[in-house]
Amino acid sequence: MNRNENGLLYGPDDKVSYTQSGFLGLQHVLAMDVYVAPLIMAGLLSMTLAQKTGFLQAAFIAAGIGTILQTKFFMKLPVSQGPSFVPVGAVAGVYLANGGVHGGMSTVLGSLVVGSLLLVILGVSGVFQKIINLLVPAIVGGTIITCVGLSLLPGALNDNIFHAGGNVNTNIIIAASTAAVMLLAIILSVRVPQLKKVLKVSSIVIALIAGSIVATAMGKFDWTPVQKAAWFALPQYTSLHYGLHFSLPAILTFVVIYMVLTTETTGTWFAMSAVTGEKITDKQWNRGIIGEGLSCLISALLGATPMTGYSTNAGVVSVTGVASKRVFVSAGIWFMVLGFCGKLSAFLAAVPAPVIGGVYSIICVVIMLNGLNVIRNLATSDSAIYVIGIPIVLTMAVVLVPSKVVSEAPQMIQYLLGSPITIGAISAILMNLFMSKSSKQTVKKSETAADSDTSVEATAGR
Repeated sequence: MNRNENGLLYGPDDKVSYTQSGFLGLQHVLAMDVYVAPLIMAGLLSMTLAQKTGFLQAAFIAAGIGTILQTKFFMKLPVSQGPSFVPVGAVAGVYLANGGVHGGMSTVLGSLVVGSLLLVILGVSGVFQKIINLLVPAIVGGTIITCVGLSLLPGALNDNIFHAGGNVNTNIIIAASTAAVMLLAIILSVRVPQLKKVLKVSSIVIALIAGSIVATAMGKFDWTPVQKAAWFALPQYTSLHYGLHFSLPAILTFVVIYMVLTTETTGTWFAMSAVTGEKITDKQWNRGIIGEGLSCLISALLGATPMTGYSTNAGVVSVTGVASKRVFVSAGIWFMVLGFCGKLSAFLAAVPAPVIGGVYSIICVVIMLNGLNVIRNLATSDSAIYVIGIPIVLTMAVVLVPSKVVSEAPQMIQYLLGSPITIGAISAILMNLFMSKSSKQTVKKSETAADSDTSVEATAGR
């Protein structure tokens, strides 16, 4: 599909100058809260400061390598990898059940290695593509994308703004200021054609800088960790330090976790496919899951947790109009730089949550609307409406379910309840299977032949 038809300034294969791609790659890194999951996990595992630092470094390096592998060699779509929130509970549970500080981490890492190798086998055998073809038609793909955006929005608002540390009124002011600057940049890029490329492309970085300035002025940006951090440091706590231990119950636990992660990542790929207008081929599905497995394997060997495709990047591409794979490779390089440069890692981790929330909330809405864009190209019957509606209801139910209910559920159910995207995806697949005979989806006839060429297959990446 022509990039202009999708509102892109740069398509996936367009070449962007190295200077510009470096700047735009950093923008993607800044818009991702990749440090949050490792920090939460490190807290649950009662890690020392040195271990926390090593854990965060390993996560950045693994995200960088995984992003480059997926974008350049395997999925060959602009895909950015990052630590997933899904395994948080499982990692803590396996860690504590297998000795805690006395060997718990070696069991976690051993299980992660086995699970990641199974993902690679799934791709090499070609089974993954067959599963996708069978279970995920266009209506399911569009619904999953919509659920991705919806499931992320409450977290963007609650975790980063309303329930974040400090005074809630101050948080709202900082988040609103950040979002307002971002919207102003986007509005000016539309109103002033001469500034379109500069403002649209850099709108997120401009907003993050403005939000950080406001946060500093209001005493919410703590620069102390940045000042104390070393410029260069190697990660100390890798699998060479912890070792690898293999336990069947732990391995089975993480096999389930990886299946959940795969569902989550598939939603991200659909989202990026819809945003870029690039059809995902059968080979790409299989290569993508191989890349996912290798990303997770590298992460485990470095002493970090499983990687997954970050759906926020699809929103960033929609906002900036830049989908160049060169930019995503640059983002991967930035991740590795952050992994070795203590001060840069410290700065990224120090950006106040309300600043991230101001940008993140807009990105979530953009992702959701991309999913609805896919669905609107389908002529849906009364039955198909339930294929779309029930997953949305269940996604929001899982987002809003009280923590007490989750804590009282069986462990396996807790893993599922920890990922609204997974619940949305599974329910969309099941609803479509149950109602597929009576919910035939036909693409609406376009007014022109050109429009008909950009049917659901092009939009949903199927």
